[in-house]
Amino acid sequence: MRYSPAPEEEPSVTPTRRAVLFTGAATASAALLPLPSPAAAASGSPAGPGALPAATPPLASYWYPDSLPSGEPGEGITWRSLREWRAEDDADLAFNASTVPLAPRFTPAPVNTTARTGQARIQSLVSFGPTAGNPSQGSPTADYYALTHWAYLDELVFWGGSAGEGLILAPNAPVVDAAHRHGVRVLGNIFLPPVVYGGQLRWTRDLVRKDADGHCPLAERLVAVAAAYGFDGWFVNAETEGGDAALGADMLGFLTELKKLAAARGQRVTWYDAMTVNGAVSWQGALNNRNEAFFEKADDMFVDFRWSPSSLASSAQLADRLGRDRYALWAGVDVEASGWNRSVNWDAIVPATAPHVTSLGFYRPEWTRNHLPQGHTPADFHAADDRFWTGRSLDPAHPDTTDGWRAPALSVADRSTVSSLPFATTFNTGHGLRWYEEGRVTSETPWNHLGLQDRLPSRRWVVRTEGARPQVAFDFEDAWRGGNSVLVSGALTAPVTLDLYATRLPLRGGAVVDLTYRVESGAAVGVELAVATVEPAAGAAPPYTYLPVRPRHHGRAEGGWRTVTVRLPGRSGTVHALGVRLTAAGGTPVAWRLGALAVRQADRPERRPAPPTGLRVTAASEDALRLAWRPARGQVRQYTLHRVLPDGTRRFLGGTCQSAFHVAGQRPVEGERTARFEVRTVGEVYTASSPAHVRHTW
Repeated sequence: MRYSPAPEEEPSVTPTRRAVLFTGAATASAALLPLPSPAAAASGSPAGPGALPAATPPLASYWYPDSLPSGEPGEGITWRSLREWRAEDDADLAFNASTVPLAPRFTPAPVNTTARTGQARIQSLVSFGPTAGNPSQGSPTADYYALTHWAYLDELVFWGGSAGEGLILAPNAPVVDAAHRHGVRVLGNIFLPPVVYGGQLRWTRDLVRKDADGHCPLAERLVAVAAAYGFDGWFVNAETEGGDAALGADMLGFLTELKKLAAARGQRVTWYDAMTVNGAVSWQGALNNRNEAFFEKADDMFVDFRWSPSSLASSAQLADRLGRDRYALWAGVDVEASGWNRSVNWDAIVPATAPHVTSLGFYRPEWTRNHLPQGHTPADFHAADDRFWTGRSLDPAHPDTTDGWRAPALSVADRSTVSSLPFATTFNTGHGLRWYEEGRVTSETPWNHLGLQDRLPSRRWVVRTEGARPQVAFDFEDAWRGGNSVLVSGALTAPVTLDLYATRLPLRGGAVVDLTYRVESGAAVGVELAVATVEPAAGAAPPYTYLPVRPRHHGRAEGGWRTVTVRLPGRSGTVHALGVRLTAAGGTPVAWRLGALAVRQADRPERRPAPPTGLRVTAASEDALRLAWRPARGQVRQYTLHRVLPDGTRRFLGGTCQSAFHVAGQRPVEGERTARFEVRTVGEVYTASSPAHVRHTW
């Protein structure tokens, strides 16, 4: 695999001052701006800052249903009414709308004998940032909840909301793009808070109010928001006390209409166990006659933390009698305060020796980041997150069944989306201490942007060896591309096989695998590609064939990194698993990095992607710009943005899956009057297009 920057080419059209003006109100969406007219383009003059609106940072969207609080919002907070929202007036929509479709998933044979298929699933309620001030497209810090264990998740809820900021949250694009790449749905959040937290019953009434025709306008508006932003539905949490039977009936009518409209758009609705059918708030910790009407009108229900073994058992039985899937009930487990130290009656939800009772709902698993001490590193976070999802053994093929924390890997079979060619990964986790391209640092700025996250190994980390087990981890001190690589370190006292991906890749003649790796220290490491073309039994090792990786004959070395192409045997069939086997003479300690892997058809070379068109500056401040462009034709993995300095150096500014980007911290260098920016399309195997350019006069 190779990131291939194209030769610099000036575009045939240079945006003029007129081309980058907002049309109409300053709230118009950047994605909807007109391109320059031929006459304007012919003048070739660069855009000037004087006529442009301010380049405010785009933020994740949030609203009240309709009426706003009394008084004035706090600093950095904007009060908005969902009733007034229109896509064409949403200035940040181009930055917030997901572009990655929901990938189809399959369930491979479980890696151990304890995980189940077709039983309990997992929903997670995650707060990625504050309600107000949550960036649309990442931020310049590596300290972020960069969730990577998507393989165990079924749905993710973009949790948040407060009485002083807003009650309805739309997920930002990076979270949705990363989740969709792994086949996980993302729901926005509707939070009507308890009175003690500032909740007002009028907001509940605003949400469920009907128009003259008997319809609920905000049900339609919520479905329109999810469709425009590209996420998958809503989590409805009505916890404001003081309601009556009439309000309960209105809420049921609202939920019925929301579900009907959502289903027509392929969206889903989760109901939270709080309001009962009589309009009162009374957390049941169960599915029963006080909330079953809401459950029947929703796709699923999050059962409040007050559950008991008997209440979950009766809930599952009632779901069965209603003709509903018992695994559409998420039994809530609150891990916000103590994570894997939480005492949980696991046998009430996912018993080890009987069918699972219900599904599992985690509340605030970002504890794995939040509990870490000041100054922690991305590697510290991933070590904690692996402990949470995989368990104390840190190897899902060898789960520790004596661990008091029954990690998801012990109970729930992982799933994969790696089922078509080409497939490529640089193991990018979506954050880093710096940015690398072809093994070279092109930005020293820490960053996070989940939308740039690759499809990652789901079984972390399965290591098969007769000798000492080396350490395996995402490491952030070097990378081929993005912010990290996979580091294997320790004494290789016997051959070590590292499982990487469970796949369903069609095997045709001409298929090859590209491996990019480097030996950082220690003795020479023998590398073999592990390929299984037969599905193993549950808990068994894949029946690998080991193909030698011979760098001296087929490799390309750059800065210590080496890319080697290995041809896959056979002309038909399916690749079910991919891994690597490493050996070192004499059991010498080594440090070996894996930077990239790609599976492609060598006889069908990937075409260079088309460049974006119509690149323009849509807003400018003293040190910040908003850029927008037309999406490139064909398959697009992402776009990368660079600034070209006067000496020709290209400085990485960011990447995105969207067709708009906000860049901050831009200042002229000495002697520079006009800044030059370029955007490239990046294809599925990381080939890059020729650049689109735009200039901006300081």
